[in-house]
Amino acid sequence: MLPGYPDNNQFSPRLADLSDARYWRLNYDTNYGALEGVARHKVNTNLITQNWDDILRVAGSLKLGTITPTELMRTLHGGGRASTLGRAIGELGRLCKTLYILTYIDDEGYRRRILTQLNRGESRHTMARVVFHGRRGELRQRYREGQEDQLGALGLVVNMLVLWNTIYMDAALNQIRLEGKIEVKPEDVARLSPLGFEHCNLLGRYHFSVPEYIQQGQLRPLRNPADPND
Repeated sequence: MLPGYPDNNQFSPRLADLSDARYWRLNYDTNYGALEGVARHKVNTNLITQNWDDILRVAGSLKLGTITPTELMRTLHGGGRASTLGRAIGELGRLCKTLYILTYIDDEGYRRRILTQLNRGESRHTMARVVFHGRRGELRQRYREGQEDQLGALGLVVNMLVLWNTIYMDAALNQIRLEGKIEVKPEDVARLSPLGFEHCNLLGRYHFSVPEYIQQGQLRPLRNPADPND
């Protein structure tokens, strides 16, 4: 889907250099109104049209995983110069970027969604770095299998923490609803994140003996914020 028509699967970066961005147009004969002064550069639509079938084949190959992005970039920029297909994809990218920038500027809600998603991603990376404290977030295995094992274990632990937080956040919210003292608003719940880790002990000894009530599928008692000993 082209930028300008955002969906959940679209790459939506946060833009910090809008003042330096270039805006591209399809032709010089059309009057772009308020954008006439900034849309000074023209997209080479002929190059896109001539290579459209190959562009679709590249997109299909990436979608199906028959070629990796690294292999594709190496092919498109063989010898240090972009191939004809590479230049055609670049021209299409200029058009997509222009549409995306215009949507980004025009839609405040879209900007907020992008910021929220990026903050969540950064929170996830922060949690992963804290979990991976022993190596300070650095992979030091010299062989690929070892790095994959480290990444797999890291991802498993992070997912376990997220699951733990999610389960107990839900239990705490249900308890608050049952008590009826505080109104639980959907907009407040939407702002909650299961990516907190301040309450998790990531150092010291670990004990994996599971209490009987946990084995029976029950949750541990929730903490009482009013009890100084809890």
